[in-house]
Amino acid sequence: MWYSTPMSPAPAYRLPPEDPPALSDRAIDNLQFIRDTMERAGAFTAVPGWGGVLIGLSAMGAGLVASHQPYFGRWMQVWFFEAAIALVIATWTTRRKAASAGVPLLSGPGRRFALNFVPAIAVGGILTLALHRAGMTGLIPGIWLLLYGTGVVAAGAFSIPIVPAQGLSFMLLGTVALFSPPSWRDPLMVLGFGAMHVVFGFIIARRYGG
Repeated sequence: MWYSTPMSPAPAYRLPPEDPPALSDRAIDNLQFIRDTMERAGAFTAVPGWGGVLIGLSAMGAGLVASHQPYFGRWMQVWFFEAAIALVIATWTTRRKAASAGVPLLSGPGRRFALNFVPAIAVGGILTLALHRAGMTGLIPGIWLLLYGTGVVAAGAFSIPIVPAQGLSFMLLGTVALFSPPSWRDPLMVLGFGAMHVVFGFIIARRYGG
């Protein structure tokens, strides 16, 4: 009897295996992922302590000068000049502390800190112009203190715990200023932008570095 030999199936065609990614590439990707995660979850720790003290001292001097101005417009000019000085001090001391600690200034928590602080300050500037135009200048000191505190609280969510506490103190003082007699204007401004900056700046410097 004739038996036919079964034909073996043709081998399936397989694509050549791809080369696995290099170990160094995977390591770089993992490090980048870890870095991004830490930036998203981290806190901005470059808030300057001694810079806050300097800002407070300059505000005390500005408050003394402003209290002797005969017109409210001159009073506002003194405080605008003080705001410019405070911005220079804050920028310089923050950059210096961030560089010494190796903390990124404009990425991760630093960027979120700034983005949450600036809107309240911008609103304060707009309300200042509106209130001055309407002749309601007596509300301006309270608005400044209240919105500055609001910005600090919002930004403090991405910073060390004492920063939101500082912002709440400013908000409380601003609320008092809104319902206080005009004669309290200068003492409350000096207490807020002067003394409170000195006190909180000193605490930050001692607990978290200059």
